[in-house]
Amino acid sequence: MYSNTALLWPRFSVAPMMDWTDRHCRAFLRCLSPRALLYTEMVTAAAIVHGDRQRLLGFDAREQPLALQLGGSDPRQLAAAARIGADFGYSEINLNCGCPSDKVSIGAFGACLMEQPAVVAECVAAMRAVVRIPVTVKMRIGVINRHRDRDIDARAAVSRFDEADFAALHDFTAAIVEAGCQGVVIHARKSVLGGLSPADNRSVPPLRFDVAQRLRGCFPQLPFAVNGGLQSADVALQSLQWCDSVMIGREAYQRPYVLADLQQACYPQDLVPRPSPQQVLQQMRAYAEQQFGLGVRLSAITRHMLGLVSHVPGARDYRRLLSEGAREAGADAALLAQAEALLFTAAVAGPIVQSTGDSSSKGLFSKEA
Repeated sequence: MYSNTALLWPRFSVAPMMDWTDRHCRAFLRCLSPRALLYTEMVTAAAIVHGDRQRLLGFDAREQPLALQLGGSDPRQLAAAARIGADFGYSEINLNCGCPSDKVSIGAFGACLMEQPAVVAECVAAMRAVVRIPVTVKMRIGVINRHRDRDIDARAAVSRFDEADFAALHDFTAAIVEAGCQGVVIHARKSVLGGLSPADNRSVPPLRFDVAQRLRGCFPQLPFAVNGGLQSADVALQSLQWCDSVMIGREAYQRPYVLADLQQACYPQDLVPRPSPQQVLQQMRAYAEQQFGLGVRLSAITRHMLGLVSHVPGARDYRRLLSEGAREAGADAALLAQAEALLFTAAVAGPIVQSTGDSSSKGLFSKEA
């Protein structure tokens, strides 16, 4: 049965990325779009239940809307972690069934769970029973498990997607929907366990948006987001013609102005001006000053900000200033004021463009470097 609780996903989100989407990264990305749904890094249910919850789950209110991604396969432990996350104020609980890391698979969570739809369904039902916020699942279109069968030719297997593959994907989705899953995020690639690195799993398996679109047609009432290979606002907007939401991964981290482009394209009625790099730096300077009082080092914040400008005059000096200056003893928010002045000087010296890989980016400045 479909849940009666509606999930109203924003039209775009930023993927959960280990070592990247921590609270400081999310504060930075929020400067580019007030509408984007942000996700935490994956946090294991066991860590939340037994560990330092404030360190693992604490966040600034400006990060909302914000979803918590959980890793695990124990229904009771996931239910406990989901309840704690809801009490912290997260707007969604997402279960990771898509990570292809061997380390994650050994822990019995991530993409390997797609081979156990009954277990995932039990986990979803357990979380739904204890929280009032939406429970969703992030998944792949299929799994090739070389831990179980070392004779599989992984690179050949990823290029195939037959009716048996689709039946397995359909059955997995049906099981979690029956259990109460209120939305799925599908990375439109197969996952290879034990044969490809996490980096190769993001590029070697071909993108199959046709498979994701076919699955979406089988579950028309299920909120549906697609992920994988969305490297510009233009490409993401094409996918929004058939799905409810798009999830942007490394593109949002490396070229964050894609979020500003999507904000303008998806929510023109908001009348939110496209922020300049200098305005983003002003916001982050105020944030950094707040975080210093909590004992946070400047480098923990600025390491996420290196992609703010690229392919423009001053970009290389900007990155060097932040990466090297933030590590110096006594570095404080004044460094961000220096970065702001550097970019202002570069802009005055010659018209430039903030490039994000599609034509909608042009307009902040007028000429490429």
